[in-house]
Amino acid sequence: MTVTATSVDQPDQLRPLPAAPAGRRRLLRLVPAAASVLCGVLLYVSFPPRTLWWLALPAFAGFGWVLRGRSWKAALGLGYLFGLGFLLPLLVWTSVEVGPLPWLALVLIEAVFVALVGVGVAAVSRLPAWPVWAAALWTAGEAARARVPFNGFPWGKIAFGQADGVFLPLAAVGGTPVLGFAVVLCGFGLYEAGRLIAERRRTRTVRRAAAAAALLSVAVPVAGAVAARALVSDAAENGTATVALVQGNVPRAGLEFNAQRRAVLDYHARETHKLAADVRAGKAVKPDFVLWPENSSDLDPFAYADAADVIEQAARDIGVPVSVGGVVERDGKLLNEQILWDPVKGPTQTYDKRRIQPFGEYLPLRSLVGAINKDWTDMARQDFSPGDRPGVFDIKGTKVGLATCYEAAFDWAVRDTVTRGAEMISVPSNNATFDRSEMTYQQLAMSRIRAVEHSRTVTVPVTSGVSAVIMPDGRITQKTGMFVPAYLVQKVPLRTSTTPATELGILPEIALVLVAAGGIGWAIGSGLRARRAGDA
Repeated sequence: MTVTATSVDQPDQLRPLPAAPAGRRRLLRLVPAAASVLCGVLLYVSFPPRTLWWLALPAFAGFGWVLRGRSWKAALGLGYLFGLGFLLPLLVWTSVEVGPLPWLALVLIEAVFVALVGVGVAAVSRLPAWPVWAAALWTAGEAARARVPFNGFPWGKIAFGQADGVFLPLAAVGGTPVLGFAVVLCGFGLYEAGRLIAERRRTRTVRRAAAAAALLSVAVPVAGAVAARALVSDAAENGTATVALVQGNVPRAGLEFNAQRRAVLDYHARETHKLAADVRAGKAVKPDFVLWPENSSDLDPFAYADAADVIEQAARDIGVPVSVGGVVERDGKLLNEQILWDPVKGPTQTYDKRRIQPFGEYLPLRSLVGAINKDWTDMARQDFSPGDRPGVFDIKGTKVGLATCYEAAFDWAVRDTVTRGAEMISVPSNNATFDRSEMTYQQLAMSRIRAVEHSRTVTVPVTSGVSAVIMPDGRITQKTGMFVPAYLVQKVPLRTSTTPATELGILPEIALVLVAAGGIGWAIGSGLRARRAGDA
């Protein structure tokens, strides 16, 4: 009598179960697809304004379960569904003023990167210590999304959902790549641990190497985050500065506010005069400098004397330099510019936004976009031009790094202000276009990550809210409401030391991309060897 051997993973192969009804089989085939979408939605729910950061772990655990052992075609589809479940609700704010078509186009393109990551995760899922390779692949996918197309769109990095989480100190170790890698690794590790426990109950055997790898995939990120707390500090290393943030508000939400540029400027000047009056009355501490948000003066103060006069009067009233967000045309170029306005000398320093937003501040594929919808090209008649140097204002001896709005999403755009001496960072922003959507809270979370990443105070002055002061440990100490005029005044620590993340820069991301490439190479090599063995 011949006995047929069975694999450990398929103990029921000798005793096939009765075939399920056709309708039930079709439903069972839909389970992985539905699970992929639900896990993507779960990942979205882990992002701000909610503080459910820990939901990212079961989201990736479920994603690992869905992808394990799948063919590349199935993994491609399941990964795409996961990406849609995550990005469709996360980026819905992009449709607030321009309708659903740009939002859907953006999500459909960005989800392709997630789908390709899904293929890679499925390929490495049979390798030893596969959660490591899989998490590195996710980081590689984020690295690609941050660079292409149109200079990239890093929104939705896993790190940006962890501002309230236990893993946050890892931002100081290796920036957003290391923080995101740790979260994804822990999620995949949790699934692998659960899978091995189920296998142990089924087979009464323990694969010690696999169990150790699963345990380490969970334990190392948590232990690393605990150890990294030593890098997080809000101590003043170079004294303090008293800073004021002015949120002037806008006449009404939406794109219409651009047609009321003088009103927006007047609102910010009015709130600054109110601050000055409160200082004289002893109700507020006099700041060392005042920070206005992006687009606080869409009237070019170098071209319109009345705009310059409004700014100058506000600066003289408060008696300290004011950083103004202006739209400036110079040498035929339209610039999104921060202007440091001294109460005596007038404009003294400028910074031009370097990473400008595609389809917001400039229009790629203009002729194609115009053919689809002429209103979109009418709204962006002239493209903004990018600046070419980092922004660090020296304000009365305090060096303030500048990353304007969208730039906060890009690792390099914040880091190089610190490497050039910034003792604190400001992220002047304009979110009025996106109404009361979650966009403001998502962007605020980015600034909290940057504070810990570089151990710097981060201020976020916004036209319509939420404006905030963030300590170097990521805590928000003051913030405004949305669509209300307000000012914030606070003494903040100035810091000069650098974190490992600041020193290492892009190197952790490169290392993780190489790990991902190594995992894919190993998986391909194993597949080829198995195929040759089968042919033999």
